[in-house]
Amino acid sequence: MRTLSGLARPFALCLAILALSATRAPALDYPNKPVHFIICFAAGGPNDITGRLFGQYLSEHFGQQFIVENKPGASGNMGTETVAKSPADGYTLLQIVTPHAINSALYSNLSFDFIRDIAPVIHVARLAYVVVVNPSVPAKTIPELIAYAKANPGKINYGSAGQGTPQNISCELFKMMTGVDLLHVPYRGGALAIGDLVSGHLQVIFAPVSEAIQQIKAGKLRALAVTTATRLDVLPDVPPMADFVPSYEASGFAGIGVPRNTPTEIIARLNKELNAGLVDPRIKARIVELGGTVVGGSPAEFATTISEATEKWAKVIKFAGIKAE
Repeated sequence: MRTLSGLARPFALCLAILALSATRAPALDYPNKPVHFIICFAAGGPNDITGRLFGQYLSEHFGQQFIVENKPGASGNMGTETVAKSPADGYTLLQIVTPHAINSALYSNLSFDFIRDIAPVIHVARLAYVVVVNPSVPAKTIPELIAYAKANPGKINYGSAGQGTPQNISCELFKMMTGVDLLHVPYRGGALAIGDLVSGHLQVIFAPVSEAIQQIKAGKLRALAVTTATRLDVLPDVPPMADFVPSYEASGFAGIGVPRNTPTEIIARLNKELNAGLVDPRIKARIVELGGTVVGGSPAEFATTISEATEKWAKVIKFAGIKAE
């Protein structure tokens, strides 16, 4: 005759199996309803373009809607807060971009901790900025720009999409490493700054490639350097800044994250499918057009990239005394 303790063992085993099955169940049929993909910036910009590219890919690949939602505000903090406070079930994704590595040093009263509350899924692309000047500026190379700036301290205006944006931070890194004195003119959006650069109200911008490339090709702007460590396929004749300012590098990044505690099986599945998407020639070509380089890899590798960028930009922000608007 079986004892109560003997009956308890198989019963406990059944409970353990059921519990394990319950933790894996969300990943087995994921996604079985629409997924919300939050982009923290306005429609039409470089962040929106890359985000929609992958929202479309995921919708087509999974046969389920990945609904792109633009939630701009507070340099991306409003949309990030939405995701950080969403259920950790894989049905709310966040486009992770460079401002997420900047904001922790700019804002001291956030209701979330980005590195703690957002789990990385994949580093999609590394994105370059291009140093462009109005053709009236008497500089055709970075050394000539440095010499011109040093001969005219405080008289050369550089524009950006706003205080604390990647364009601002990238130029401040340039100032820190070269000792030049440039005057920052912040705008509410990169397109407005590019317009004033073309018209001659500004002299230089560290611009996203997607915002400046048409004006470069049309001869309305002169490209002096790209901010990545190597040349870009889309601008093969433009040298890297590091050729003239050793060790300078200011590339941005684009990737995807989810709320912390999202099941690892869902993160792994998204990572696997998105890595596969990065091999798609159509997607690779579009990223190259935007001045990007395909990256891919594991969630852990992306976490390292975010951590390193956060530390790097915090030093520049402190050095430059940048404050949030």
